[in-house]
Amino acid sequence: MRIAYFINQYPKVSHSFIRREILALERQGFVVQRVALRGWDADELVDAEDVSERDKTRYVLQDGVKGLLSPVLQVLRAEPRRFFSALWLALRMSRRADRAWPYHLVYLFEACRLHTWLQDSDAGHVHAHFGTNSTEVVMLANALGGPSYSFTVHGPEEFDKPQFIHLGEKVRRSAFVAAISAYGRSQLFRWVDHAHWPKVKVVHCGLEQAFHNVPAVAVPSAPRLVCVGRLCEQKGQLLLLEAARILAAQGMAFELVLAGDGEMRGQIEALITQYGLQAQVRITGWISSEQVRAEILAARAMVLPSFAEGLPVVIMEAMALRRPVLTTYVAGIPELVHQGENGWLFPAGDVDELAAALADCLAQPVEVLQRMGEAAYQRVLERHDIDTEAAKLAALFRAHA
Repeated sequence: MRIAYFINQYPKVSHSFIRREILALERQGFVVQRVALRGWDADELVDAEDVSERDKTRYVLQDGVKGLLSPVLQVLRAEPRRFFSALWLALRMSRRADRAWPYHLVYLFEACRLHTWLQDSDAGHVHAHFGTNSTEVVMLANALGGPSYSFTVHGPEEFDKPQFIHLGEKVRRSAFVAAISAYGRSQLFRWVDHAHWPKVKVVHCGLEQAFHNVPAVAVPSAPRLVCVGRLCEQKGQLLLLEAARILAAQGMAFELVLAGDGEMRGQIEALITQYGLQAQVRITGWISSEQVRAEILAARAMVLPSFAEGLPVVIMEAMALRRPVLTTYVAGIPELVHQGENGWLFPAGDVDELAAALADCLAQPVEVLQRMGEAAYQRVLERHDIDTEAAKLAALFRAHA
């Protein structure tokens, strides 16, 4: 069966879960056409698999907006009624939206190019990740006469502004919607009529066997913790530094590795210097999946003090590597992380609770952390195997294509 995947940016360091999903579907016999708006010039790619995916992907905007003129004229000539119907839909989507009508006109132009490519490839269905502009493009391509579509909602962005991205309209027109957690499903229920609830399915993000089959590595005695994620306001690294200052003031020995990079790196580095934490805190910059794995294994636990999330894949990765997790009880996280069993949960934004959790983790004997890590491994193995989750998607694709 031929299907297409449409993503705003692909490949991307933080979107490895999409790559895993695509490859798992190919192992199940699907032919997957990769299409993205952008990503052909990504200079942050350090993973060989991401580089390989870039070579397999077609990019809608690679020739700029001017490059969209030809497919627009092609669709207008071939299917004028559908074109004007899709144009009306695009203008409706611009009402009370977070972006003005010219953006939605561009989405229609992008949909025209996508539509022609889908016709050429004979794709029977197209799936988008994230319920924002990428889903609007596949919805407009469907209105132009293209195949059925579905999309995966991750959060938190979709749940921050559901009315302004017309999330309900996207769900109503879709064949089905995948939510990555029960919490995500509940939020989608809020924005569509009860009649559409059956099309909302829970399909978890998954990990490949490379994570599940990693031999157990003993928890190190060194007081090292790692935080993996983009350096941005959502992930809470500034709060983590506030907590680190508390630990340092108490005379507690610790190392903290911030694995990642992002728009807030300068601000984070400035705060490290201001608090005199240069000896305790290290920033890695962008690193490959194997390097992330090495950093997690070199730590006693992973900490992620996020203010808003869907269900972070990096939590799954740490648990698959038998490391307990310290994180906030927001969104879908408590469905995976259980307090005292395989990690620590604390209120988002509470620096004192965060510092207390860090201190408790650092004070635990290695044997306790080993036991928690094993429980974490069993939990994630049960819920987040990529081939199991891709099989759920495969069944949905076959049912709706």
